[in-house]
Amino acid sequence: MENNKYLKLLPQQKKQKWLLLLMLSSTILLLTTIASFSSSPQLLYKLHGNKYHFQQVPLFVEPKLENSPFSPIHEVPRLAYLISGSAGDGVSLKRALKVLYHPRNQYAVHLDLEATAEERMELARWVSEEKVFAEVGNVRVVVRSNLVTYRGPTMVSNTLHAAAILLKDIDDGESWDWFINLSASDYPLMTQDAQIDFFVTDILHTLFDIPRDLNFIEHTSDIGWKKDQRAKPVIIDPGLYGQQKSEIFWISEKRRLPTAYNLFTGSAWMMLSRPFLEYCLWGWDNLPRIVLMYYANFLSSPEGYFHTVICNADEFRNTTVNHDLHFISWDNPPKQHPHFLTVEDYESMIESNVPFARKFSRDDPVLDRIDSNLLGRRADGFVPGGWFTDEGNASSPLPRFNLKNTTELKPGPGARRLKRLMNSLLLADDFNSTHCKMMPVVSKTKLLRRRSPLT
Repeated sequence: MENNKYLKLLPQQKKQKWLLLLMLSSTILLLTTIASFSSSPQLLYKLHGNKYHFQQVPLFVEPKLENSPFSPIHEVPRLAYLISGSAGDGVSLKRALKVLYHPRNQYAVHLDLEATAEERMELARWVSEEKVFAEVGNVRVVVRSNLVTYRGPTMVSNTLHAAAILLKDIDDGESWDWFINLSASDYPLMTQDAQIDFFVTDILHTLFDIPRDLNFIEHTSDIGWKKDQRAKPVIIDPGLYGQQKSEIFWISEKRRLPTAYNLFTGSAWMMLSRPFLEYCLWGWDNLPRIVLMYYANFLSSPEGYFHTVICNADEFRNTTVNHDLHFISWDNPPKQHPHFLTVEDYESMIESNVPFARKFSRDDPVLDRIDSNLLGRRADGFVPGGWFTDEGNASSPLPRFNLKNTTELKPGPGARRLKRLMNSLLLADDFNSTHCKMMPVVSKTKLLRRRSPLT
């Protein structure tokens, strides 16, 4: 009887074991699925307010992560700006932000640690109390300020920091297309969305039809004198480890040029695509990190880091446009800093067809002329456009804005100038052959022979 009792229980035990195995395998399958979602370019849920939305997360292992999708051409683009400054730049930075502002764009503003705590707090207070910024929520103050040395790598790290902030927690449908780095001494020569006699949109309108993967970065492989004066010397930037700004210093030993990749150089001011910056930040390939560590000891690394990365990356080297979109007046040969622009440079700035110019002194009269003649902006106001009008009481502290009109674009004089520039760059016969072009290396022996009157 006892045996029969156990015999009767066997089917039930087998059933329980089968259920246990089924539950165990289901649990393993569930954990595997969750793990695959968390370590692949699949979409994860992310809580945002009271709603869930999808967010794509990067991989840090092979196979390579695919870039997040572009916004379609023929849709109004969105720009992301970094506007940075140092001690005494608070007023200029505020003016630049207001004149560059558009509700479709994203902004990060940064005063480095050389600025006083009072100046940085005043910037944060001003942004928080500006009604338009509070309503739209697209201006971010970098609260944890960085110490930035222009000639050192800290300027590169500050740029990457701002790009990471602008990529973080962006709602679906609001991802920006291009990142533009500016300083408080930069100023636009055309509107974001201006209304002078009729609605005009210059920068956004012109970028309407341009492929979103293009990177506007002035570059060359002909590093010339920079080889001996910047690439071979080893410098240390105290901004990497100190809290007080001080000059970089040199190490007596020099280094050889890299052979794992080719060096490129160019302008420190650029307009970079979102996929390229995702590549630099997320780093599914190790190239951006290796090059960043090399440029940590490179004099004036902002004039070489992004250029070297993009021209050595197979995915991006053919997306370059060799222009920095700036009007800058340099000495010949160029010194460390350009001339300050004045009213005497006004006509040359317009004829250049570029959207930005630098470098301006604080409240120089030429800025007022740009405001009145090119931007239609009143003192201390926003640039009027489809989303905003300053008609009526000019002294009113609050603008009248309509966020439903942010895509109402009609080209104006600035758009026509910028269109001419874009046509000259993108429709040039040699455009496809000039991406990251390697210049032939001329040996010193050949150079001497070429200069010799006997040959």
